[in-house]
Amino acid sequence: MTEQDALVAVMIAVSASDSEMETTELLKINTAINTLPVFAGYDVDRLSTVSQVVFDLFDQEDGLDALFGLVREALPERLFETAYALACDVAASNAHLNESELRLLEEIRYELNLDRLHAAAIERGARARHLTL
Repeated sequence: MTEQDALVAVMIAVSASDSEMETTELLKINTAINTLPVFAGYDVDRLSTVSQVVFDLFDQEDGLDALFGLVREALPERLFETAYALACDVAASNAHLNESELRLLEEIRYELNLDRLHAAAIERGARARHLTL
């Protein structure tokens, strides 16, 4: 798994956490991949492979732990906040966060050992970007 694959896996995991991948979430993932500098040169054909890995791990008893192991192994610490920001953007993209998304975001914060104040700032930024009238 590459660094970019790990970032994609985190976004897919948040979207799939409630067993329903909404169109707005998928659009947010595709937009991130197509526009953010961290994804420069990413082979979008890997998206289906990474998605399948996440789905397969979600079907296993300790799959979430395995997913976080893969993510921590692939990502340098300097991209931990980026991973969390992408996860928050996907979760906020449909204007409502359900309980499973909130739990997964909490788990991501814990697994990536993010400072609570930094995480709160990232969350607030995602909320501000996705407000509706």
